[in-house]
Amino acid sequence: MWTYEKRLQYPVKIKKCDPNMAALIISQFGGPDGELAASQRYLSQRYSVPYGEVAGLLTDIGTEELAHMEMICAIIHQLTRNLTPEQIKKSTEYQKDHAPADPVTVEGAARAAAAAPDPADGGCPI
Repeated sequence: MWTYEKRLQYPVKIKKCDPNMAALIISQFGGPDGELAASQRYLSQRYSVPYGEVAGLLTDIGTEELAHMEMICAIIHQLTRNLTPEQIKKSTEYQKDHAPADPVTVEGAARAAAAAPDPADGGCPI
């Protein structure tokens, strides 16, 4: 498959805590356009391509995205490892790329979960 070296290809050396920067960077780990999503897209798509060379390329790209996740983890760890409880409380903020707790309509109006169609009643399956 591949050889794993227990070191980052590009070492991360952050000296100062910055919870606000960590809050921005965390979406690069698991957000909708983050490294986890990218790696899964590449690794999943490799099964649907008809050419072995392209499947191999998608595998290489997907594993490279996994290496990016490792760097993102190192960055977040170094930005938050020495935070005080006061800094943690001050830095909590809503992540814009995460879905709200309650579904909303296209117009942005709140919709209760009970309003979703029930497949048992002939509504669309979820």
